Amino acid sequence: MRLFTDTPRRSLPEPLLPMINVVFLLLIFFLLAATLAQPTPFEVSPPEASGGGAAEPGDLTLFVGADGRLGFGDARDLAALAALGAATEAARAACGACADTLTLRADSKLSGEALAKLVPELSALGFKNLKLVVRGK
Repeated sequence: MRLFTDTPRRSLPEPLLPMINVVFLLLIFFLLAATLAQPTPFEVSPPEASGGGAAEPGDLTLFVGADGRLGFGDARDLAALAALGAATEAARAACGACADTLTLRADSKLSGEALAKLVPELSALGFKNLKLVVRGK
């Protein structure tokens, strides 16, 4: 005589919570480990030079294309100079003389004449030091 009948047991589904936790931990890890950089306004290939140092982070950076186009943040050409002037004034209000240096990322095909015409405009904005970014040989 059988008192208890064996009912078929349903198997429990695989626990997904540990897998979800691992996925979120990996997501957080890759977000924190990623280097976030502001995209450049347009592609610039710097001229070659031997020696010299790298540009310091936090400097104001102006991009100059091979055809003389200017880029600063989202602004282009004359608007880029105006935006650079506004950013310079804000930086000078925050830290004083630390905003006297401008990093210039000019294309290697930019003529020296175009660069020479740009220097007085940058000087009028109050920059005392210009750093030209170059690539090593």
